[in-house]
Amino acid sequence: MILLKVSGLAKSVYYYTLSKTDKDDKNKEIINKIKEIFINNKERYGYRRITLELRNQGYNINHKKVYRVMIKLGLKPLKRNKRKYSSYKGTVGKIADNYINREFYADKPNQKWYTDVTEFNLRGEKCYLSPILDGFNGEVVSYNTSKSPNLEQINDMLNKAFNKNDNLEGLIFHSDQGWQYQHQSYQQRLKNKGIKQSMSRKGNSMDNGMMENFFGLLKTEMFYDQEDKYKNIDELILAIDDYINYYNYDRIKVKLKGLSPVNYRLQSSN
Repeated sequence: MILLKVSGLAKSVYYYTLSKTDKDDKNKEIINKIKEIFINNKERYGYRRITLELRNQGYNINHKKVYRVMIKLGLKPLKRNKRKYSSYKGTVGKIADNYINREFYADKPNQKWYTDVTEFNLRGEKCYLSPILDGFNGEVVSYNTSKSPNLEQINDMLNKAFNKNDNLEGLIFHSDQGWQYQHQSYQQRLKNKGIKQSMSRKGNSMDNGMMENFFGLLKTEMFYDQEDKYKNIDELILAIDDYINYYNYDRIKVKLKGLSPVNYRLQSSN
């Protein structure tokens, strides 16, 4: 105990520190796994999601331990940015009623779809993302990324979605009151498929809250405060493609029993 005398450290503190060190030595495999999951998901996962992913990989671990280890290692997930997304709006009109009434979630795929357009401004260069989300699992059904927010973008998004789904009779398709969704050709395409068009009320952005949340999540995890990563708008568009693929197939959700949107849909269909 010469070291204790030299250091002036209390015996109780010494043994407490020693026990903690030994405890973490025994958890080296778990610690390495936590770091691996955190890094592989580009610092997007907090302790809850990492706990779920560990369990998916066969590790029976308490979320409190994951939280403690992450605090010790300084692993802090990206914080949700409070900046509002900039949705491209048009002339406000009255085309369709709001059939969703903020009851966003669905029991099965292709019951409720949501869409909107958001703008990315990269040092003065702009691009626009137009996706469709399924209310069943939040999956991106289809999307188009364009340097111009035009009707061609919306038609391409619809073409991709319709090509993947033969029967959409009775689907409710919700949007805000943007000019794209007021266009006669857009309305007619939905009618031809037996789709019921739904629109948010004037000035009620949370009527399309599912899209609000998705755009906020996407921009927090791959754009806000990370703009310097992209040399130009084309690099950003590729990064959006990569993120949507990651979001659909790899990014697990607590609400989906720790599964990604696609895996949740596939499991539910079995």
